[in-house]
Amino acid sequence: MAAKRRRPTPERSPARRWTGRVTRESRALDLEDRVFTLTDPKEIAKSLRRSAERSTRRKAGPFASAMSMLTFYVNRAGKGLQPRQKTKLMRAKSELRKLYGKPEPKRR
Repeated sequence: MAAKRRRPTPERSPARRWTGRVTRESRALDLEDRVFTLTDPKEIAKSLRRSAERSTRRKAGPFASAMSMLTFYVNRAGKGLQPRQKTKLMRAKSELRKLYGKPEPKRR
């Protein structure tokens, strides 16, 4: 039986790596440097809150803008996140809700 031939893997083009650019150059929020690499979920939430409240370009309220940027990072840019860092980011969502006095979503 002949060995299977593998197709050469294509080089990653810059156009395919758009998520990193979005987190760096978002028109909605000017994020503080390396906010998603912080180790304390409370600090991540506070940083996102500061960024959202300072922004004059956001289309939604500060809570929605901050939460959406965090969710975007976890879902897209954070595909290769280590489980420990992903857990911290998910806890940051809870901290962000607390900062804005929003209730936790009901679990199904």
